[in-house]
Amino acid sequence: MLNWEQPIINQPEVGLLGILTKEVNGILYFLLQAKIEPGNINMVQLAPTLQATESNFTRVHKGRKPLFLDYFINADKDNILLNQLQSEQGARFLKKRNRNIIVITENEIPDDKDFIWLSLAQIKKLMKYDNFINMDTRTVVSGIPYGKYTADQLTLFETYNVKTNENAFSYDLLRSSLDYDSALNSFDEIITWFTSLKAKYRLLVEKKPLFNLKDWTIGDSSIYHARQKYFKVFAANINIGNREVSSWQQPLVEPVDDGIIAFIVKKINGVMHLLVQAKLECGNYDILEMAPTVQCITDSYNVGEDLPFLNYILNARPEQIKLDTLQSEEGGRFYKEQNRNMIIQAGEDFPMDIPENFIWLTISQLSMFLKFNNYLNIQSRSLLAALDFLQEFEFISGEL
Repeated sequence: MLNWEQPIINQPEVGLLGILTKEVNGILYFLLQAKIEPGNINMVQLAPTLQATESNFTRVHKGRKPLFLDYFINADKDNILLNQLQSEQGARFLKKRNRNIIVITENEIPDDKDFIWLSLAQIKKLMKYDNFINMDTRTVVSGIPYGKYTADQLTLFETYNVKTNENAFSYDLLRSSLDYDSALNSFDEIITWFTSLKAKYRLLVEKKPLFNLKDWTIGDSSIYHARQKYFKVFAANINIGNREVSSWQQPLVEPVDDGIIAFIVKKINGVMHLLVQAKLECGNYDILEMAPTVQCITDSYNVGEDLPFLNYILNARPEQIKLDTLQSEEGGRFYKEQNRNMIIQAGEDFPMDIPENFIWLTISQLSMFLKFNNYLNIQSRSLLAALDFLQEFEFISGEL
C-alpha cells in the first residue's frame, strides 16, 4: 500500500472550454483567442474561444460577461459538434472536470484583435512550436473525430495518393486514426483490461488541514515540500486589463522541475499503435485514467527512478523522435509549468511483452474512449492533439 500527503486543488465546479467553428469554402475554421494567463511562460497563448470557470460565467465575482458565452450556453443541439466532460490534472486537482464543446455557427463574427480564425491543420502545425497553443485548446482539439473507414477503403485511399518516405509517418497516423478493423485488441478486450485494473486497486483520499501535512511546510509566502521536491504553492496578486475581472488574488502551483510525457508508437498488423498505460493519480475521478507511455510530471526524472520505458525514450535515436516540443500546463492555475511532449517510434525489435498496466491501442480506439468521461487523462489528450497528418491531408479540416 502506497501512502503520501500533499496539497491539492479542490475546485468543485465544471468549467467551460468552448471553440466556435465556421465553414468557409468547405473547410472548418476555429476561433481562438490570444489569452494572457498569470502563469503562462510566454504570457500570451492561443486559447479556446471561451475559457471560463463556472464562477466566471455565472458572474459570481461581479465581473463582465465573458465574450461569446451565449453561443455555448444557449447552443442548439444541431449546432453542437463536440460535447464532452474531460478531466484535468489528477495529481493537482481533486476530481476536476471541464466541459469541452465545439459549436458551429453561420453568424457573422465581428473582427477582434484578440481573436483569430485558424484551420485545424494550422492549429496542429502551431503545436510543433513550444508553448504556443495552450492546454485548454489542446484538450478540446483532441476530441475532434475524423471518421470511420474500413481497411479496404484506406488501402484504396493510399492507392490514389502518393505515399513517400517523407510522409510515410503521416500516412501511418492517418490509418491509425481511421482504421477500426485492424487493431491488436478489440473494444471488449480493452474494457476487460481497464475494468480488471480498476477492480484491483483502491484509492482513498482523506482531507487534512494544510498545517498538519507530513513533509510539507507553510512558509511566509508559500507552501513547499520539506525536500524541495514536486511543487510549491504561492499566493499571487494579479492585474490583467482585458479580463472579466481585471484584478484578483489567487494561489498558483509552481513546479520544481519540468516534466516529460511521451507515447511510444509501433506498427502492429500494419497499423500504428500507441503504448498506453493505466495510471492512478490521487485526484482521479475514477481511480485510473489512460495515460501516455511515460508521464513523470513536475519531478526530476533523471534520478534513477525505475519508470518503465523511460530510458528507451530518453535514449531514442534522432530518427525515432517524431515530436519533441515543450508544452505548458494551464496558466490560470500553474506558474510556468511545462512538460516535454514526445512521440517516439519504436523499432521492430521493441518487445511486445509489456507490464500489466500497459496496452497497445490505435489512435482511433483512443479517440473512441474520448467520447466517454474520465478515460483519457489531460496528458494523453495533449499528445493526441499534436499528432499531425493534416499537412498532407488538409481535406480532413472540413470533416468533423
